[in-house]
Amino acid sequence: MEEKLLMDIIINPEVIPPNVSYGILASVIMIAVGLAIKSSIRLVPRGLQNFVEVVTEAILKLVDDNIGHKWGRQLFPFICTIFIFILLCNFMGLIPGFASSTSNINTNAAMAVPVFLLTHYYGVRAHGIKYLYHFLGPIRSIVALPLMIMMFVIEFIGHLARPLTLTVRLFGNMTAKHYILMVLAIISPWILPTAILALGVLVSVVQAFVFALLATLYLAGAVEEAH
Repeated sequence: MEEKLLMDIIINPEVIPPNVSYGILASVIMIAVGLAIKSSIRLVPRGLQNFVEVVTEAILKLVDDNIGHKWGRQLFPFICTIFIFILLCNFMGLIPGFASSTSNINTNAAMAVPVFLLTHYYGVRAHGIKYLYHFLGPIRSIVALPLMIMMFVIEFIGHLARPLTLTVRLFGNMTAKHYILMVLAIISPWILPTAILALGVLVSVVQAFVFALLATLYLAGAVEEAH
């Protein structure tokens, strides 16, 4: 009886939404792959270890080039985890019978909000109260007070819009890809869907990279010195 109740909870989308289920599955896969590589790590990488090292080194270079070595090494695990998670979720959406967690706006918001919070946390941590200078524009004097107020309002609205744009951009692209594949599968069961599937792989990689890149740039802007 208890086993049946547990199975009903797992497979019932009203109890656990599909985006949560597939998100948990993606997280489990990431953890399993990480533990497998850790237990069999080699000085000369090969196979899965080689692929993972290529991905992590590419993200590390992206973070170091934009944020710098000091703060980049602290923020690298967060950005790299987001990139791999989004990439894995996007690829899962290409498998027949599976769904992509990133085609649900709630999953994307759950990643965009931490980016927003970390941006301002590290901004305050790096600059203290002087972090407010980032919102006041390049001219700071009594004469330019109206301009400073206007710049503060503009920057404030812009920062509030960041998690929204991160969420909607990823949601829109992944949802559109999913519907295009379904429509073309009905029109032409083999030829067009195969071509679109290849394009879907490209879109999956690009969207994961764009999300990670924007998160990196937001964090870089927070820790850099205000001009």
